[in-house]
Amino acid sequence: MSQRKKWQITPASLPRSQMGSQGIRHYEQHKVFPPIYQVRYFSLQLLGVDCLGRAMAQLPAPGSVIVPDWHESAEGKEYLSSILRKNRRRVFGLLERPVLPPQVAADTAGYKIFVSGKSGVGKTALVAKLAGLEVPVIHHETVGIQTTIVYWPAKLQASDRVIIFRFEFWDCGEAALKKFDHILPACKEKTDAFLFLFSFTDRSSFDDLPAQLSRVAGDAPNTVKMVIGSKFDQYMHTDVPERDLTAFRQAWELPLLRVKSVPGRRLADGRTLDGRAGLADVAHILNGLGEHLWHQDQVAAGLIPGPQENAPEEEQG
Repeated sequence: MSQRKKWQITPASLPRSQMGSQGIRHYEQHKVFPPIYQVRYFSLQLLGVDCLGRAMAQLPAPGSVIVPDWHESAEGKEYLSSILRKNRRRVFGLLERPVLPPQVAADTAGYKIFVSGKSGVGKTALVAKLAGLEVPVIHHETVGIQTTIVYWPAKLQASDRVIIFRFEFWDCGEAALKKFDHILPACKEKTDAFLFLFSFTDRSSFDDLPAQLSRVAGDAPNTVKMVIGSKFDQYMHTDVPERDLTAFRQAWELPLLRVKSVPGRRLADGRTLDGRAGLADVAHILNGLGEHLWHQDQVAAGLIPGPQENAPEEEQG
């Protein structure tokens, strides 16, 4: 594939909102785009995005697919009881699933999700929070591949149906990825979504996102991609200002969510994690994942227009 277009793009051919003032100043001073934009334009071509950075697939608006606060309703709490036991989160193995009474039965939709990011950004901690497990206090590099099952009930806006999402998170240490060539292909095989993590306290992890997107998901244009910023509770000490987040969202047009690293609330005994409170803390991430994955399935099934139907015809020649 030719990379010529990457070098032909100039500030005049881009809306200022796509470049940002820092990118404009860098180009005017050095006559070349900053590395983050160079990587971006090459990888956007691989991902099937036009030269202005507009995503060819229409992303669902937040709350348009899944009822956002349904888990707080009486009906939602009844379903949540299937993944809780005495207000503690239940831990599910690969072959286990929540048991619901017949009158509240629901279909299950299963998805594989690969969590990607630099070492130390909080990949294992994020998965632990989503699963209702203790978050590691001291960072240890994940050895090999670690898989975690998380169930999440949600209600669809269009049909009022309740779906039990089964998320299978794959987490792998950066050292293992670099050492063994077979690990990344195994993590990517039949993956339905990629979660790209950066830390608000590590600027380099944010700058590495374009390279991560290209290297990990460059050959998966129809797979859901989401970006999550960890350690958001340390925002007063952030190395990633809001203006840079805005520029990234405008450039990549990917969902960008935030999560705190603060330990979860505990029950009256002072030791056990409060499962219901923990679910409330991560509901926006689980709902967001379910929303984009369900939307992707609807496109694949031809029930709603897909990228090819919405995209303008390309020039011939």
